[in-house]
Order: sequence, then C-alpha cells, then structure tokens
Amino acid sequence: MPLSQPTIARTPQHIRQVNYRSFEREDGLWDIEAELLDTKAIDLPRPNGEGIRKAGDPIHHMLIRVTVNTKLVVQAIEASMQAHPVQGCPAALDAMQRMVGCSMARGWRKAIETNLAGITGCTHMRELLNNMATATFQSIVSAFSTTPDQPPAYLGRCTGWSFNGPAVMQYYPQFAGWHIPDGKGPALAPQAIASTEK
Repeated sequence: MPLSQPTIARTPQHIRQVNYRSFEREDGLWDIEAELLDTKAIDLPRPNGEGIRKAGDPIHHMLIRVTVNTKLVVQAIEASMQAHPVQGCPAALDAMQRMVGCSMARGWRKAIETNLAGITGCTHMRELLNNMATATFQSIVSAFSTTPDQPPAYLGRCTGWSFNGPAVMQYYPQFAGWHIPDGKGPALAPQAIASTEK
C-alpha cells in the first residue's frame, strides 16, 4: 500500500539514495556492496561561500565492498569516497581495515563502534556498515541453517516473525510459543521458560 497523497504543497530539498547488492563468488566467498549518494534537489550556496552547489551534484558518494565467508566473518574490505563535503574525509578510509576478522553474525554493531567510532571513522561509512549486515543475512541463507529442534535465528526478532504470530504458525508451527528472554540471547522453548521461572 503506497503512502497517502500529500495535501500540502511541498518543495523537495534533499535526496539520499542507499543501495545494497550481494554477489556469490566462484571461490565460495561473498561480496556485499553498499552505496550511499546524497544530493540536493535545488541549487544552494556552498557552506564555505565558494560558489553554488547545483541540484544533483553529489555531496556524499560513498561505496563499500565487504567480502565475507559463509560464517559471515569479514575476509576483506574495500571503501571509496567518490564525493565528500570536506577535504579530510578520506582520512577515515584506512580505519575500515580494522573490520577485517569481525563477524556480522555476532557483535557487528559493537565492532563498528569499537573500530570506527568518532573521528577515527566516517559517520556515513558506519551507517552503511550497520545495515550491511541485514543485506548479508538476506543473501547467505545457509548461515542460518538450523537443526530441527532450534528455530531460525530471525524468529522472534521482529513483529512479523513473532513466535506467537501467524507467520510462525504457518511456516514454523513447531516453534510457536517460544520466547527470547529480555529480547536478547537464544530462543527458549515454552518448557524451558517454565523451568527457569520456578
């Protein structure tokens, strides 16, 4: 269902486009690529007073390629800034190599914060990396293969896949009623929940 039609006149100002793509490689690894492009919809003076930034001229244009194995551990990373607002931005690229060896399956956001926080890294590169994990999850289904007595890792992590919702009842009825204590950690079967509450 589309958004409602606006009833008040509006003027477009800023456009941010973010894209993620995944590629399965012949060597068994995966490349996950991210791209961020910021432009203005109207001509505006540049902040430093040096002329006009034309509508459509890129403010940020940043790209990342992360190579992971089927366990979602980063094997290599490449990053590029095709456009950036200030001269010092590209100095953040070297720190991206600190993410090699980190896992997207466990502690990914913490690893980003540890390795790329503050002036060590770039805000927009961090944003791309944060969401790169979910694009990877959508790509490498085998990383979430489970045993018959364990639910897939994404169950119980959002409204659509609630253990008490219709999707679980339809596709994974054997896991209906399971629960993730405090919203963190592994899922527990109803009998395990009952035993921990005694």
